[in-house]
Amino acid sequence: MNNNNFILIRVFILILFLFNSDYIISQLNPQSKKVTNTFFQDFEEIQAVTPGLKKKKGFTNYEELVSFLDKFSIKYPEKVKIKYIGESQKGKKIPILYLSDNNESKNKLKVWLQGGLHGDEPASTESLLYTLHMLLEDKNYLHLTQKLDIAILPMANIDGFIKNKRYAANSLDLNRDHTKLMAIETQVIKREFAEFDPHVALDFHEYRPYRKDFAQLSSFGIASIYDLMFLHSGNLNVPKNIRTIVDTLFVKNAKVELDSLGLTNRHYMKSDKILGEIQFSTGSNTARSSSNFFALSGSYATLFEIRGVGIGKTSFKRRVGSGFSVATSFLQTAYDNIDFLLDELDLANKHSENIVVTSERSVYSDTILAIDLESNQIIKLPIIMRDAKKSKPILERSRPVFYALKSNNLNVIKKIDNLGIEKIEIKSDTIIQVEKYLVVNFKNDFKPYEKMKMQEVQTEIINDKIKFTEGDVLIPLEQKKSNLIVELMEPEAPNSFISFGIMKTNLEDILTVYRINN
Repeated sequence: MNNNNFILIRVFILILFLFNSDYIISQLNPQSKKVTNTFFQDFEEIQAVTPGLKKKKGFTNYEELVSFLDKFSIKYPEKVKIKYIGESQKGKKIPILYLSDNNESKNKLKVWLQGGLHGDEPASTESLLYTLHMLLEDKNYLHLTQKLDIAILPMANIDGFIKNKRYAANSLDLNRDHTKLMAIETQVIKREFAEFDPHVALDFHEYRPYRKDFAQLSSFGIASIYDLMFLHSGNLNVPKNIRTIVDTLFVKNAKVELDSLGLTNRHYMKSDKILGEIQFSTGSNTARSSSNFFALSGSYATLFEIRGVGIGKTSFKRRVGSGFSVATSFLQTAYDNIDFLLDELDLANKHSENIVVTSERSVYSDTILAIDLESNQIIKLPIIMRDAKKSKPILERSRPVFYALKSNNLNVIKKIDNLGIEKIEIKSDTIIQVEKYLVVNFKNDFKPYEKMKMQEVQTEIINDKIKFTEGDVLIPLEQKKSNLIVELMEPEAPNSFISFGIMKTNLEDILTVYRINN
């Protein structure tokens, strides 16, 4: 190859990275056959039992999904229940499937599995359909429903899935909507999640292995090597024992399974530009994302990122196999450790540590593995890592006994109900000693985020006595979702109702949410 051709090819790849819109990526697969054959050969042992696996082109569509689920509800009426929990913005009914042996054991664990929250991540849905098939048809997995009640929500974002688009019909990212509840899909899913009240909650995704930042790394660009990455909570309000168990029991067991299959894996990371420099972040501590929302709601939680966005149907069986492997590993770990897991959840619900209102990631030098696109070899790449799993608290407050809301916060009260948070309605006038928030710093000159007018506040706590009247509400922290509550109510918390602008405020305002300490 002469030097001019080499330069032209490099320019073309750089353009592809810099302008990787959904359209371009859907038309041009950036992954060469050489990379696929070297690192990502397909899993022929994965059976063609789901609609998407049975066809050469395309993925499971909505009609095929419904037919596939109906087949099992008809074949196993005593074990399988299909329910439509609401409609998408375009009027498509959203199905969820429940699997249970319906025995009366008090020690059964409830496990929630969801996929398709982003519409351009087809292996997330296909993995769950394949898992469903194996749980019902393969003798190696039939035992799991003896001790586990399993909910499977395979296609959360139906409108996005139909168009192969990440976002819902109103252009919202459903994995950034967990605390603001602006999309109808989020609202109906959260209502169902609260009713099921799972002990374990898992969210299946795919990630983009060719990012535009990657074109600037190494001599000719890099691609991600990892078949699957684990994203579990680094939020400091999630009890430490829960975070530790997810990491050292659930994820550890799943990594052993993936390693045995030759599937590369690590904790989730992605690239960011910080002051013009490409850095990487790992973990997550924000309640607007599913793994943290689930964990703050009192569940053992993990989000799985399968290598797949933007590469069409390349290595699709391998991708489905990756999702299936971690799904069954987590289910088996839950099955094997029921008493221990229940005891640790009870312990976590009793904790009384301070609230961490804001925190910051640890930053350090690290090395990751990547595919060097020029040499087609795995390289060790030195990077700067920003680690949410090693977060440090910045602002802490004592944990109140209650939060209180005035009745004029109707939208907030509605969202609290939607999330399944317990509240007590005040029936008659009463004077209560409270801590109230005075806004001493205020900023809202941000670009809209997910169509929200964000607010950033700093408050001072003032002791006072406040008259509460009929219709005002108390929110007790002696409940399973207490750690989610503090993320919603503390004004400086990055995912609070104040930060998202759901509760409007301004400089020197007294907020209409209060802390009660007895």
